[in-house]
Amino acid sequence: MSRWRENVREVTPYVPGEQPDEPDMIKLNTNENPYPPAPGVQEVLRSFDADSLRLYPDPAAGELLDALAERYHVKPSQVFVGVGSDDVLAMAFLTFFNSEKPVLFPDITYSFYDVWAELFRIPYHQIPLDEQFRIVPEDYFADNGGIVFPNPNAPTGIDLPLTEVERIVRANPDSVVIVDEAYVDFGAESALPLVRKYENVLVVQTFSKSRSMAGMRIGFCIGSEALISCLNNAKYSFNSYTMNRLTLKLGAASVKDEAYFRTVTEKIAETREWSKRELSRLGFVFGDSRANFIFAAHRTVPAKKIFQALREHHIYVRYFDKPRIDNYLRITIGTREQMQKLFDFLKDYLAGA
Repeated sequence: MSRWRENVREVTPYVPGEQPDEPDMIKLNTNENPYPPAPGVQEVLRSFDADSLRLYPDPAAGELLDALAERYHVKPSQVFVGVGSDDVLAMAFLTFFNSEKPVLFPDITYSFYDVWAELFRIPYHQIPLDEQFRIVPEDYFADNGGIVFPNPNAPTGIDLPLTEVERIVRANPDSVVIVDEAYVDFGAESALPLVRKYENVLVVQTFSKSRSMAGMRIGFCIGSEALISCLNNAKYSFNSYTMNRLTLKLGAASVKDEAYFRTVTEKIAETREWSKRELSRLGFVFGDSRANFIFAAHRTVPAKKIFQALREHHIYVRYFDKPRIDNYLRITIGTREQMQKLFDFLKDYLAGA
């Protein structure tokens, strides 16, 4: 019998959120933006020259790097882009977490972190959040081979103030500290100012949430020129052409429309705060989310029962059957109309539960 399986790199994969396709559904399970991309993105799609696709894209992604550098007031040499922030984070794990010491990240967090650690054979230690699902900076003052955490955290939505993020960075001058800011644009404070003060900070963001481009797969990170140079060396040893020609143009167009970006993110934040009040009236409890979702538990009805009832009526939210969080639902913020339909259903359902 063949023994080829002995040399296979076995790993338990990340499980993405369900992607139903039903005409009457309300999809609040994968933290997508309920509004369309910026008008400039639509214009690029209309005018794009398909003949150009016979040519390779710019391996340096110059057009997109320049737009991001101008928007965030850094040098292009401080920006790295990839196929979604997952690609950027995976490349960062591969590049910077190359020690025999464990990488540190929370026990309740983005569930891709331990997958990458297992895939790349990186030792890691998951540090428990406190009883309020908050990161405790002092817990990261230990010997380590690197640190990564989302801010705001996922799936809790709770943010760590910039002063506390800086305490973690300051206490770990010999480690790369990755701050995953997938949800920062909805009301949290970015760690980007720390990039100017510390060479070892890498701030990762995405176009999937606040820029309404989850289907286009664009992620980026900003850090010192030394960190970005290391990332590029790893990238060019893996795949030179990570970003296609259309994606580069669409991404640049999105970044340049700051007014639309502000309008959409503010609208979602306003809907989130209104949704908190409505959920509270319905008997839910939750942390003070600064993301485009709310992580909520009902006072009397189990989350799994609510999740199943919603799903039967084509309303999709996210349920995690995991220790400490198996009585919570992660509810993406949709349009006000979508959220009202959710609350109308919950009001009737909970009254009879």
